Amino acid sequence: MGPGPDPQDSMTGDPIRRPLDDVWYCVGESRRFREGRLCAVTLGEEAIVVGRAAGGGLFALRDRCPHRGMALSAGRLVEGRLVCPFHGWEFRPDGQCAAIPALAARDESDFRTVRLPRFSVREVSGLVWIAAGEPRPDAPPIPEVEFPYAGMLVETLEVEASFDLVALSFVDPAHVAYVHDLWWWRTSKTLREKEKHFAPSPFGFTMTSHRAKSASAVYRLLGAVPEVEIEFRLPGVRLERIRAGEKRMANYTFATPLGPGRTALVNAMYWNLPLLNLLRPLARPLMRQFLGQDRDVLQVAQKGLDRKPAMVLIGESDVQSQWYFSLKREFLRAREAGAAFANPLAPRLLRWRS
Repeated sequence: MGPGPDPQDSMTGDPIRRPLDDVWYCVGESRRFREGRLCAVTLGEEAIVVGRAAGGGLFALRDRCPHRGMALSAGRLVEGRLVCPFHGWEFRPDGQCAAIPALAARDESDFRTVRLPRFSVREVSGLVWIAAGEPRPDAPPIPEVEFPYAGMLVETLEVEASFDLVALSFVDPAHVAYVHDLWWWRTSKTLREKEKHFAPSPFGFTMTSHRAKSASAVYRLLGAVPEVEIEFRLPGVRLERIRAGEKRMANYTFATPLGPGRTALVNAMYWNLPLLNLLRPLARPLMRQFLGQDRDVLQVAQKGLDRKPAMVLIGESDVQSQWYFSLKREFLRAREAGAAFANPLAPRLLRWRS
């Protein structure tokens, strides 16, 4: 795998700075979107209203009434129709206007010409995903949990930092010893040289399965030092798969653009051990603490990039960050050319100290 593009070029006016707009992003846990309830979601430059119809299916529409600009998420669902709280305009889940109560009998205006933009929405492994633009047929797939899970835990934090900076934190092995100072997570701060094998995967790269040399308190819940595989894929997805015999865990992390300089950091953990459900009340604050450390350092780092938008990526510990920009640039090039994305990376052994 090559050194990737010049990181300084990646932080200038190049389109590579912007989040991809024709791919899937996680917008929250499924149980947040209850039947009969409307939820406001921000995805990049789009304000979106998400609802669950009586049959259980989700719909996602632009959160703006075309009449006077009212946020439709402030309205309600009545008999399967979204009703604007300002003037009562009604919309079906497909975005088609179904009624304008203020129209008089003799009014010849045709409300059937009014339609809200609709967004693709899917529900996978207890999470909801939306594409801000029409998802490409060859877009990175929505991650699925590959085993029957007995429990899950989801936490979302808003970060005042760019999408790229948050996504880069997923492939930055050197920050752990300095940012995550926690009694329950690798308490030794002695830097050790690591050697990991990487291979290209369809939309990113994978740290191939290896046996952890030591286990954190979290991993020890499995009763043994586990086998670990970590995959990164576009647009900003980190998939950590953990196996100890028949015991399985998955720790998935996603970046979701919320607008200029704002990104959601979503962490979803799954397990197939029913007894671990008893630890969920303890695990939630620990997960929030861990993610909070990432949020805090990223927000401070973003202020430095706001003053001088350039990065110096150096050494093998930063190669994964260079790969991120290479993958993103190739994805944009393929889209511009109307061609299928081809992963530009090749297998490589990396060494770093962390």
